[in-house]
Amino acid sequence: MINLLMIYFLIINFFGFYIMKADKEKARKHEYRISEKTLWLVALVLGAIGMTLGMNAFRHKTKHIQFKFGLPLLALADIALCLYLFNLLS
Repeated sequence: MINLLMIYFLIINFFGFYIMKADKEKARKHEYRISEKTLWLVALVLGAIGMTLGMNAFRHKTKHIQFKFGLPLLALADIALCLYLFNLLS
């Protein structure tokens, strides 16, 4: 069970990092963007760490207060939850 949780955690954070990159590229090209609702949904399902890394790496959404402070706080909550689940399941 813990292996599945670890795999999920890695995949969702990789995806979170990727969608921040993809949305930044779409913004540069003035294309149809990924909605903020979708971005927050990915963050809420344990993808906030990857999205925070992506936000900083690609300098995307850094001027939006809710992302600038919300994603790192959610990332900390994700870390705490994952540590709790890893300890509970081991």
